[in-house]
Parts: sequence; structure tokens; C-alpha cells
Amino acid sequence: MHLRMKFVIPVMLSLILMLAHGPATAAVWKIDPDHSNIMFQVKHLGLAEVKGIFRKFEGTVNLEDDIAKSSVKVTIDAASIDTGVEKRDEHLRTADFFDVAKYPTLTFVSKKVAPAGKGRLKVIGDLTMHGITKEVVLNVVGPSKELKDPKGNIRRGLAATTTINRLDFGLTYNSVLENGVLAIGNRVTIHVETELVKEK
Repeated sequence: MHLRMKFVIPVMLSLILMLAHGPATAAVWKIDPDHSNIMFQVKHLGLAEVKGIFRKFEGTVNLEDDIAKSSVKVTIDAASIDTGVEKRDEHLRTADFFDVAKYPTLTFVSKKVAPAGKGRLKVIGDLTMHGITKEVVLNVVGPSKELKDPKGNIRRGLAATTTINRLDFGLTYNSVLENGVLAIGNRVTIHVETELVKEK
């Protein structure tokens, strides 16, 4: 009996300590599309950056106490592309570019999340666009501290950037000027600003 108590007491103390500190927790956060933007920019004629956004998207961020176990998944409606010029947007939806009839969505699914300095993360994952999947690295600022909005929702914010080569995704349409400059640049910068809402 004495030996049994010597075993039971430490186990009970360990359980009490675990309960006192709480178990490792994970929180699910949904992207709020009304307060978020997925933007891109690409060089035109080697002169100026043409900018655009995607109007429709959804996503989930699972944040773990161990940040390396966190994950991200985002789905974008390709047809929602908007550069502010209707004829250009119609062209971008055709088979020359996104071919939205055949490839209606773009997706990003994370594979690795790692700290990258104070308040920063690197999120490595697969970007699928135009039916082609390539690994990309998102440089993330945030997530911010939690705050409660006027309706009682818990929110956090983050920003992310990456640069891709559109040729890697089969978006090869282009023309060359007399001076050899491409009408459309190949490098595309993607910038995301988002608010996350904690699931209740």
C-alpha cells in the first residue's frame, strides 16, 4: 500500500499541474472578406505597375500554441478578378490568362509555418493557379494581438506578401515591344491584408 501511494501521489500532482496550466490549445480563425484584401501588381510596358484585386475569397487559419503546428487554407474565386478596367478583366478571365471556365479557383494550402523574427512568420505552402501547383513562401507580419470588436467578435490582423513568376503557372500570354520590352511583366507581387474572426 505504501509503495502504491508513492506512485499515485506524483501522478495526481502531475495531473493537477497540467490542469492548472491548461492543455495546449488551438483556435480556428475565419478570414473576414469584408475587411480583407487579396491584391496583386505586375509591370506594364516596363513603365508602371498595374494593380488588381480578387473580390471573392474565403479562408481558415488554425493557430496553435506551437506555431509550427498552425495551418492556413485559402480559396479564391478566379472570376472575381478586378483591375478597374472591364475589358482588361474580361480578357484576364479568358484562356489567354486565368481561363476561369476551366480553372474557377485559386488555392493556397500551407505546409510549414515558422517564426521569422519578432511579430513575423514564414508560411510555406502550395499555390494552385491555372491548374498548376507550385510551392511559394509567404512573408507574414502578425498575427496581431486579439481584440474584441463592438459586436463581441474576437479579431486579429495579419499581412502577407510573396512574389511569383506567372510563367511558372502557365500564364504565358504576352507581346514584345520593338525595344524588346515585354508588354506584361512576368513577376507578380501578391499582397494580402486580412482580418481574422475567431470561431465561437
